[in-house]
Amino acid sequence: MRTTEQDSNYNNLELMSIDELLVNINTEDQSVPLAIKKALPQIKNLIEQIVLKLKSGGRLFYIGAGTSGRLGIVDASECPPTYGIEHGIVIGLIAGGDVAIRKAVEFAEDDINQGWIDLQEHQISEKDVVVGIAASGSTPYVVGALSDCNKNNITTGCIVCNTNSKVAAVSKFPIEVVVGPEFVTGSTRMKSGTAQKLVLNMLSTVSMIQLGKVKGNKMVDMQLTNEKLVDRGTNMLMRNANISNYELAKELLLKYGSVRKATEAYLLNK
Repeated sequence: MRTTEQDSNYNNLELMSIDELLVNINTEDQSVPLAIKKALPQIKNLIEQIVLKLKSGGRLFYIGAGTSGRLGIVDASECPPTYGIEHGIVIGLIAGGDVAIRKAVEFAEDDINQGWIDLQEHQISEKDVVVGIAASGSTPYVVGALSDCNKNNITTGCIVCNTNSKVAAVSKFPIEVVVGPEFVTGSTRMKSGTAQKLVLNMLSTVSMIQLGKVKGNKMVDMQLTNEKLVDRGTNMLMRNANISNYELAKELLLKYGSVRKATEAYLLNK
């Protein structure tokens, strides 16, 4: 039996108090970072490929079903505002299409051909890298997509939560994070989903840092999409360029559109 389907370490959950449930879920959650630590060499290998492809003008695709697909979409959608990259550089695809982001589409994940069809709609090529996300490691939608990518010489990776899975077998750079049985048996949106989210954070964050999208520890290319971010950017600019006047810094930030560009322009003209 796959680890993700094994019986929970806890029983009679309905008889537990709220306090007991919370403590036990929290106890289980603490195993996730330790499982990820064991997979760091695999994570590094995949990131190296992602950086190589993105530096060469390629794109990063996440592809999955259900919770796994939604997590990929979340990570992809946050890259443009956080790091100032163009939309379409990091792309998340989910079995069943956009409607599946909010509502489960029955049996969509069971179509072994649809993943490749969805990738082809984005003119997938050898320049790109595709990461399959599947807690079980058996999702046909993901297996089929990665298999066809391999046939077309497209770099493949994955994030799975079982060993010896079909998805890992068709991935050139697999990441296996085995977090053990779920608190509610088979509910992989819990520990497995948490593990996938943490790994996705690593993939995108480290890749963007390697691409020069962070300076010091700041998001100097972030998009100014709301007042909170304008304020954050203004304070960044004041520190980076040693500007004491908040209003001047804000004016420069809005004029040049990013902390990086405003800093460079101010220091050049100082």
